[in-house]
Amino acid sequence: MLCFENDYSEGAHEAVLKRLLETNMEQLPGYGTDRYSESAKEKIRSVCGCPDADIYFLSGGTQTNQTVISSVLDTHEGVIAAQTGHIATHEAGAIEWTGHKVLMLPQKEGKISPGDLAEYLASFYSDENYGHMVFPGMVYISHPTEYGTLYTVKELSELSSVCREYRIPLYLDGARLGYALAARGTDVTLRDVAKYCDVFYIGGTKVGALCGEAVVFPGADTPAHFMTKIKQRGALLAKGRLIGVQFDALFTDDLYLTIGRNAIETADALKEVFREKGYEFYINSPTNQIFVVLENDRMERLKEEVIFSFWERKDETHTVVRFATSWATNMEDVEKLAALL
Repeated sequence: MLCFENDYSEGAHEAVLKRLLETNMEQLPGYGTDRYSESAKEKIRSVCGCPDADIYFLSGGTQTNQTVISSVLDTHEGVIAAQTGHIATHEAGAIEWTGHKVLMLPQKEGKISPGDLAEYLASFYSDENYGHMVFPGMVYISHPTEYGTLYTVKELSELSSVCREYRIPLYLDGARLGYALAARGTDVTLRDVAKYCDVFYIGGTKVGALCGEAVVFPGADTPAHFMTKIKQRGALLAKGRLIGVQFDALFTDDLYLTIGRNAIETADALKEVFREKGYEFYINSPTNQIFVVLENDRMERLKEEVIFSFWERKDETHTVVRFATSWATNMEDVEKLAALL
């Protein structure tokens, strides 16, 4: 079977595994206080251009979103997100489970617009009864979005300006950030993310690591007792070295960006195959997620030889599906899929 289901089907990049093996028998302190975790943090601070940033390593994406959002918000606050945002759709109510409402905004190609955000916040505070309502306490975006689309520097800057006007933090989910940074034509760098976002995370699980995410507070303004809150939510590993060593490897010699480019190159090749064969695209994604409309009968036949993801029903006879490439996808598999199509 060919697998284009997601970008975390494989284990980890060989350079990451090699580093884990090399350090395996060293006796190191726990909970991310080891020297490899510290080295990884310094490398991340350098590439982000924020030497004073606070950085924490957490076990996975959902744990990270839940921990960051619930730690930043006060008890009467909710988090603003696009209707299609990951926390609003695919995290099993992890945010609501902590007692915080997800306040949904309309989306266009997976993104929220600065104008819609400003209008929402102005409308909230113009309501004389807002004291009885869930306060908007944070804005959540992801880059790439659930549809593989990207924000521009201009959009990040404008979202940040709105957030700062209302004194609420902008949080960026970077589960697939490596693919966003490697996408052709993007003008967003890690330094831009650090400049315009109050907190963000760099995804490892989907970009070459076995597991783990790196949370960055660029302004060194981490919520009080954040490490304890990470532990409360089951996101702190006793063997914190496991994540630290991996990020130390990923941020050595630009490996994180290099392997991200492979996903973009193979995705571009696969898009060209779909285009040449006349398939309909549901949305134009510049990253590693490709959304295609398939006739249901064709989809069922293709499932016999290829693993891909259901996305949504388009109508009674057509379905939107997702093909995802990754740091590990090879051109041979793209060619095999092309033959099947």
